[in-house]
Amino acid sequence: MSNGTQSALRGSPREPGNQRAAFGGIEKSAVRTTAERPDFTSIQQSAEFRSLRRRLKWFVFPATAFFLIWYLGYVLAAAYFPEQLAKPVYGEVNVGLLLGIGQFVTTVGLTTLYVRFARRHIDPRVDEIREQAGEFDR
Repeated sequence: MSNGTQSALRGSPREPGNQRAAFGGIEKSAVRTTAERPDFTSIQQSAEFRSLRRRLKWFVFPATAFFLIWYLGYVLAAAYFPEQLAKPVYGEVNVGLLLGIGQFVTTVGLTTLYVRFARRHIDPRVDEIREQAGEFDR
């Protein structure tokens, strides 16, 4: 470990005369200082923000309901119908194993769909709202 890393981990300044030196020599804060903060109440009450929330709920609630029904259906089937889940499909692979793997596939699939949905529909609108609120310095 270098002396700079050791001093940063101990919390002491890297150089005895420089009290502002930080880990890696970065002396500037990543936080921007602005004269005033955006009016979050007016943003929340704006038509654009309400439309954005409706659009997000349109995806999130049905996807969540679908996954919960699918997951609970699998658990209930395993609890109450073990003989059907034990039926072999191919060799040692049975219906229960395929449904269990399907849980993982569904999780990855829903995550992928959400990321794509957010990138195409949510993120651009969030950027517009932030720009209107003066959060971006352009």
